[in-house]
Amino acid sequence: MKPIWIVDDDQSIRFVLEKALLREGLSTRSFTNPREVLVALAAEDGSEGPQVLVSDIRMPGGSGLDLLTQVKQQLPALPVIIMTAFSDLDSAVSAFQNGAFEYLPKPFDLPKAIELIRRALEESQREEVAEELMADTPEMLGQAPAMQDVFRAIGRLSQSNVTVMITGESGSGKELVARALHKHSPRASGPFVAINTAAIPKDLLESELFGHERGAFTGAQTSRRGRFEQAEGGTLFLDEIGDMPFDLQTRLLRVLSDGHFYRVGGHSAVKANVRVIAATHQDLEQRVKEGVFREDLFHRLNVIRLRLPALRERKEDVQVLTKHFLLQSAQQLGVEPKRISDQALEILSQFHFPGNVRQLENICHWLTVMAPAQMIEAKDLPPEVLLPVSSNLPLNTQPIGVIEEAMPQGGAFANPSSGNTLVNLGAHAGWESALEVEALQLLGTDRQDVWDVLTRRFESLLIQAALATTRGRRIEAAVKLGIGRNTITRKIQELHIEG
Repeated sequence: MKPIWIVDDDQSIRFVLEKALLREGLSTRSFTNPREVLVALAAEDGSEGPQVLVSDIRMPGGSGLDLLTQVKQQLPALPVIIMTAFSDLDSAVSAFQNGAFEYLPKPFDLPKAIELIRRALEESQREEVAEELMADTPEMLGQAPAMQDVFRAIGRLSQSNVTVMITGESGSGKELVARALHKHSPRASGPFVAINTAAIPKDLLESELFGHERGAFTGAQTSRRGRFEQAEGGTLFLDEIGDMPFDLQTRLLRVLSDGHFYRVGGHSAVKANVRVIAATHQDLEQRVKEGVFREDLFHRLNVIRLRLPALRERKEDVQVLTKHFLLQSAQQLGVEPKRISDQALEILSQFHFPGNVRQLENICHWLTVMAPAQMIEAKDLPPEVLLPVSSNLPLNTQPIGVIEEAMPQGGAFANPSSGNTLVNLGAHAGWESALEVEALQLLGTDRQDVWDVLTRRFESLLIQAALATTRGRRIEAAVKLGIGRNTITRKIQELHIEG
């Protein structure tokens, strides 16, 4: 991860932030004026630069607001936090129009400052991942007639700013369609901002969408731009729009109607130059009949409707998607890509895929980590694919005992000395029983390192599974596991985990 750059002529401010960020395990680089920053960026040709920039407004040798403008020309996705004294608040607020992430009033509370920098850091990493995926991954794959219809529709809409409604089951790739619509639109040079309206609590959703002013509610220490402002000049993707609270639907309708909105606690209208693309897996006409979705909003969103087919409707695409996801997973984990046999591909092609393309992608990540050989055979497929009784269960609902039973030689609890799988417990046994069997066998020998042996195997499997889930991103894997980033790095080295 790249360092956090701090720009301030006050040595005490630089010192306090450097030490606090160092305690958080974050590297820093400090500058005393904007000129030094621009020289450093020029020396690196803008290719590296900071992960986050924290800058004062008033400094000898240049203004922080001028620096913001120049840095944004080189690194438009870089989060910039402006530090300012109380008398500078008016100019700091105006900095939002030039792309500032947030402003930090002086004197600041150090824990809150670090929390703000952490939030900017997370935003920066999300943007990097999205840009990497868009740059390195084909937008969409599909040879089935139903997908060709979708591709043709994207082509017809390529020069339009019209509002689009994407419908389709969960996991079918609605956000990919939205990104493709953005990439091939006149707004392609602007930002693409996505928000899942079903994943954000009702009390926070209004602020997430429209932003808030300082003091608008308890805890609002600073003003904050919402997703509409973040998407200025680009595209805002509203996923799962059918779950939006009824009262917020009214505010959204107003934005779509006249192009203006108010921040929470604000009194000045903000103009929104944003194209809205919405998506849902629900039947919105039925939601309108039930009185939980506004009919006028439905018609405002439903200008052009694209229906994305479920994976079971395009089974001819399973093979090409499987090979693509296996290659993608190997690249993300830094391992050799695995191949898959024709028999295994045929079984996958006949699977119902209740989780659609997302489920297939997860299966491919699972196979990259768990399959014992470079060639994936039918017996290596996960149990929800192999067992008819569980064919309609999502990937994360499978009993782990079933997974252990289906695992070939070299599985999580195989004896490394003999190469024989010790687990064959039946579909209803849990992983605890598998562990007990392995432990009893090892305890029946003369070994005196059973704890270390089993702990290392458990930790290795758990970390590899987490890395597969996060596409190899260590910080995100550590968060999911509930351990520190230094801990996961140390464990990866100790356990000789690749990637």
